[in-house]
Amino acid sequence: MALLQANKDLISTGMKEFNVLLNQQVFTDPPISEEAMVTVVDDWVNFYISYYRQQVMGEQQEQDRALQELRQELNTLSTHFLAKYRAFLKSL
Repeated sequence: MALLQANKDLISTGMKEFNVLLNQQVFTDPPISEEAMVTVVDDWVNFYISYYRQQVMGEQQEQDRALQELRQELNTLSTHFLAKYRAFLKSL
């Protein structure tokens, strides 16, 4: 069963906004630990899921599927960001 178009649009918007958030991050000196950054990014993902939970449409099963897909997409973006952060830490 395909996701409702409105939910697809929300997922797309959420991904774009999350990517903007990640791209705005400036790695500072002194840096925070990798573990702390993982916690921060996990908190951001949970914040976005909580925000979009209020906006998804359809039956409960449809809403759950849309939020699961959004979480997967945000986790993928997070993985790339954390890899960049690990590279930053190694360069110090």
